[in-house]
Amino acid sequence: MVEIRPAKSTDIKGIRALIDTYAPQRRLLSKETVTLYESVQEFTVAIDNGVVVGCGALHVLWEDLAEVRTVAVAEHLRRKGVGHQILEAVIDRARTIGVSRIFCLTFETEFFGKHGFEEIQGTPVEPEVYSQLLHSYDTGIAEFLDLESVKPNTLGNTRMLRHL
Repeated sequence: MVEIRPAKSTDIKGIRALIDTYAPQRRLLSKETVTLYESVQEFTVAIDNGVVVGCGALHVLWEDLAEVRTVAVAEHLRRKGVGHQILEAVIDRARTIGVSRIFCLTFETEFFGKHGFEEIQGTPVEPEVYSQLLHSYDTGIAEFLDLESVKPNTLGNTRMLRHL
């Protein structure tokens, strides 16, 4: 039985291993290990016999908006509902902290679509918020804003949004 729970700092090596599995396939963007430790509180993990077999993160962008990031499941457990459990936990976390919209950049449009995400064009924020977000050092926010500076690093994935 897979356990879904908030990540601990000791789970980062397992999260790193999942990212390292999918980043070379360009299914996930790679992240520096230090960045994973810095954002451990954003992660939800799936644990099977003490091993991290799935992960997903919720990164707040603004008062009403957060991004779902780094959703991955070990290859042997794909299509067995683990990703759905992780994403539902991330969505529940978004509700708990008061976010009313969640966003993702993904190739897995069918998976996210099953959870109420819809494909969008552009950046779904007001011009004032957009100008504030430009001040962020976070690469993910630059991807969200579709800035030219991150184009060489992005995967060309689909923008999706869900209203909670």
